[in-house]
Amino acid sequence: MIRYDKSFRRLAFCLATLAGFVDAIGFLGSGGLFVSFMSGNSTRMAIGLAEASILTLAAATLITLFVAGVFLNMIATAKITVAHRKVVAISGVAALLLVAAICRTIGFDFASIGILCLAMGASNTIFRRDGEVSIGVTYMTGTLVKLGHRLADAALGGSRTAWIPYLLLWLALVFGGILGAVSYAWSRDTSLWLAAAFAVALIPVTQRLTGSPAT
Repeated sequence: MIRYDKSFRRLAFCLATLAGFVDAIGFLGSGGLFVSFMSGNSTRMAIGLAEASILTLAAATLITLFVAGVFLNMIATAKITVAHRKVVAISGVAALLLVAAICRTIGFDFASIGILCLAMGASNTIFRRDGEVSIGVTYMTGTLVKLGHRLADAALGGSRTAWIPYLLLWLALVFGGILGAVSYAWSRDTSLWLAAAFAVALIPVTQRLTGSPAT
């Protein structure tokens, strides 16, 4: 993450906020499953297997949809130049969130949850280098590990500030989760439209950032 300039880091913070917002909505709407945190769903699936619970099928379905979101957005952006890849990728995320909001509004709640998983999987294709995810915007375990590494480096005489971007990325997800939970309590339907609107607003922001040499 620290290889990106501050503008791209801010975009990553925005995407992490969006992920936290959407995951909180998905968690509350599904009754305790996640739409972006697949480690949690994997544990829930394992518990369901041990207990022979229907929870297993629900968690496995969401995991499959998340992977499908990554796959589909990778395929969609495979032949696109690096300069435009981020814009197309985030446009795909915004489109999926709009579809999820429509599904929620017309009463297709289960479909809405599934499409949220697709969107969150797709969002992890926005930052990548050499075929690998360079910033994971929907999961924070790796980010917290890197935070610990950078803090240790600082204590041993290394950079005094390299840990800050990792802390901010984690805080962005937490902040988004708070906003998502509050908005869901206020209006279940409107909360998803807010998420979709925020994603749409990030498209021109991303376009401006990638107008210069892409990273």
